[in-house]
Amino acid sequence: MELKDAIRTIPDFPRPGIMFRDVTTLMGNPRAFRQAVDELVQPYAGAKIDKVAGIEARGFILGGAVAHQLSAGFVPLRKKGKLPHNVITESYELEYGVDAMEMHTDAIAPGDRVLLVDDLIATGGTAMAAIKLLRKAGAKIAGAAFLVCLPELQGDSKLAAQGVDVSYLVWFAGH
Repeated sequence: MELKDAIRTIPDFPRPGIMFRDVTTLMGNPRAFRQAVDELVQPYAGAKIDKVAGIEARGFILGGAVAHQLSAGFVPLRKKGKLPHNVITESYELEYGVDAMEMHTDAIAPGDRVLLVDDLIATGGTAMAAIKLLRKAGAKIAGAAFLVCLPELQGDSKLAAQGVDVSYLVWFAGH
């Protein structure tokens, strides 16, 4: 199955000129979802991953399934103010402002090998903040795996420049 064919494109969302890549159609297709999880796991099978960190919200869905397949723990990286215990925070810039993500202070042990998982990499701002947050906790980044890459926006290149092994399953020209 071509995974790309299972992803719906919605033009002009959330604003004119943007081609939104809607992965919920892939997640709703049992065969495509299974294939995507298997393909996300494959490069890291046998790599002794301690934790999989997923970025809110679609990264939770993919990351939880990947963690299960790798027999690893799962760490949710959440928007500021959503976690109930002691947290560490990393701020990052958005197109129109600043946001922050948090993780429980006890979610990662220093030296844990962590795989970052999310649905899509575009400009890389959110993923870079996640990498910084994980490193702040003492994680060794085993890689960053994405379902979709928008290579024209160079987020994958930004992560690679920081020494992160980046993998993705499909890419789309244009954004």
